[in-house]
Amino acid sequence: MYIVYIYNVYFVYLSMINKEEILRIAEDFNKSIRERIDMLLEADATMYTNLGSDSTNSDKQQVKKNSRAIYRAIKDLDEATGKLLLQHQDGY
Repeated sequence: MYIVYIYNVYFVYLSMINKEEILRIAEDFNKSIRERIDMLLEADATMYTNLGSDSTNSDKQQVKKNSRAIYRAIKDLDEATGKLLLQHQDGY
């Protein structure tokens, strides 16, 4: 993942996000909780968007694993939203 910071805006270019980057976004106290959640959800959506018919099963599993880590970070920021996302991913 490449994050470029220009004029107080993060531009996220990623193929895959890792746990350190998730934590860095989640712990960016210069941003509001809503902004941090939005950035995490944008990264999640970008990962799923980059999956294609040519993606391997391991790519798909890695995206799902990273997505779960994002949802857990969101749960630390906003309990209700994070819990809802995790339940949806689990199929409840």
